[in-house]
Amino acid sequence: MPSTLPAERSKRTAAHRAHLVPDRAYSLLVVLLAAATVVSAAVAIAVGTVPVPLGDVVAVTWAHLTPGDTERSLLYDQIVWDFRTPRVLLAGVSGAGLSIAGVCLQALVRNPLADPYLLGISSGASVGAVLALTFASAVTAGLGVTGAAFAGALMSVVLVVGLAQRAGQVAPGRLILAGVAVGYLGSAVTSYIQLQANPTELRGIMFWLLGSVSGASWSDLPAPAVALLCCMLWLLVDGRRLNALTMGETSAAGLGIDVNRLRLGLLAAASLLTATIVSVAGGIGFVGLLVPHAVRLLVGPDHRRVVPVSLLVGAIFLILVDLLSRTLDRPNEMPIGIFTAALGAPFFLWLLRSRSGAVR
Repeated sequence: MPSTLPAERSKRTAAHRAHLVPDRAYSLLVVLLAAATVVSAAVAIAVGTVPVPLGDVVAVTWAHLTPGDTERSLLYDQIVWDFRTPRVLLAGVSGAGLSIAGVCLQALVRNPLADPYLLGISSGASVGAVLALTFASAVTAGLGVTGAAFAGALMSVVLVVGLAQRAGQVAPGRLILAGVAVGYLGSAVTSYIQLQANPTELRGIMFWLLGSVSGASWSDLPAPAVALLCCMLWLLVDGRRLNALTMGETSAAGLGIDVNRLRLGLLAAASLLTATIVSVAGGIGFVGLLVPHAVRLLVGPDHRRVVPVSLLVGAIFLILVDLLSRTLDRPNEMPIGIFTAALGAPFFLWLLRSRSGAVR
């Protein structure tokens, strides 16, 4: 196929040029996004029903991060450190993790419309969580909402992978179809369980299904944070292999890459991230679709750049969305999923229209 090589090379060159931020400005972009992440987190901690001056936010945080006792308001200390900081950090970790999961799935199926919820992971987690909320003692055997949601997510992943296998290989097309089927099955089971719930339980169930970090505590952070760190490091190390995979299976195999093994690794990373995040924050949709594609418009398709920028943009995005969800109608709060869907659905339709040739 020598005649196709120049065309592929020209497409690759055009793809690398078709981004808004020049290559020489990439490092500056990362520094600015890191600073924006810190600033957005500080503002989100300061703003709320009881406003806290930014100076006190810094003082309380510094007092907890450094040895020694310093003078600080006990009220502000409780608001900042016990309530808002875990919430803001969980929002940031969730946004970053869902964005990285989106990067994994879009590389896996080579389609910009792929999303972490495409594989039915969210539906499986929802089944487990709703079971825990409705029939805690009878079904979940002490797992709790988080443990039950994680177990449901893992079960859905195992089912999807089993259905997507063909001759020992994971086929992207079958993976998508299996994920959609398992997702609908999970939604049906969740709806049936909701019908059995008491009216007093329904509000909590619906709030969880639409995604929320309102009840975040420090104990919710380790699992998604460790999963995010491990997956991000792996993706950065394997950035060249991901770039080769996006050029096609033949090209990747020609470079000596075990395509099936790489696919399973991407699937495992996306599943682990989505399962750990959904288990503590509920069903937050569209982040994994919106952020990676927007990042590619900024820095191009090179995964060695897409991964860190997606992490930072995803964190900023969900921190600000959570801030909006709890300040738009104070003192009431709304689920995060309402806002991510309101932003993500128009983006999805635009992406579907402008990139219709990419949908296979």
